[in-house]
Amino acid sequence: MQEKDNVVDVLEKAKVAIKEGNSMAVKDLSNRTIHSASIYQDPDNINIAVILYSISKLIERTHYHEMPGWDKFEKTYASAIDNSIIALKKNDLPVYRDQINRIRDCVKQISGHLKTYIEEVFRKAEINKASRIYEHGISLEATAKILGITQWELSQYVGQTGIADVNLAYTKDIKQRLKDAEEIF
Repeated sequence: MQEKDNVVDVLEKAKVAIKEGNSMAVKDLSNRTIHSASIYQDPDNINIAVILYSISKLIERTHYHEMPGWDKFEKTYASAIDNSIIALKKNDLPVYRDQINRIRDCVKQISGHLKTYIEEVFRKAEINKASRIYEHGISLEATAKILGITQWELSQYVGQTGIADVNLAYTKDIKQRLKDAEEIF
């Protein structure tokens, strides 16, 4: 795992933001993690980014909180986040990874519409975070492989967002460059 201290910090801040119901703060923490995930292509950072983004979306959808199974899901992911922090502080990566997987696995124990809704949120979160990794310059194929999604899903999403259309080679026009050069000399 890369940047263990950063992940601990992110999880501790996410825990507070989740308790406060601050979905924007949780989403921002997910975005902060995706930068590290892009640099190191580290599955641990990617999983945290996806899970936090998913939880932020679930916090926003308050009508889910009234559905059967929500309380159990909420307790499970809160407990798993606490245990993940403890495991990372002890450098116990197997327990940490087990706790992160526990968050995803607890969805399987929910029944009815809530299960379907949460699974869809997690799937869309994977695609969203994949697009952010792709935006950082990782190839479409590598990004899709890292997140376990198809290149087709990722390319559809990227095409809708316009990420692929960003002009990274933007330069100043000639007059502005001359003016800047004159100021230097």
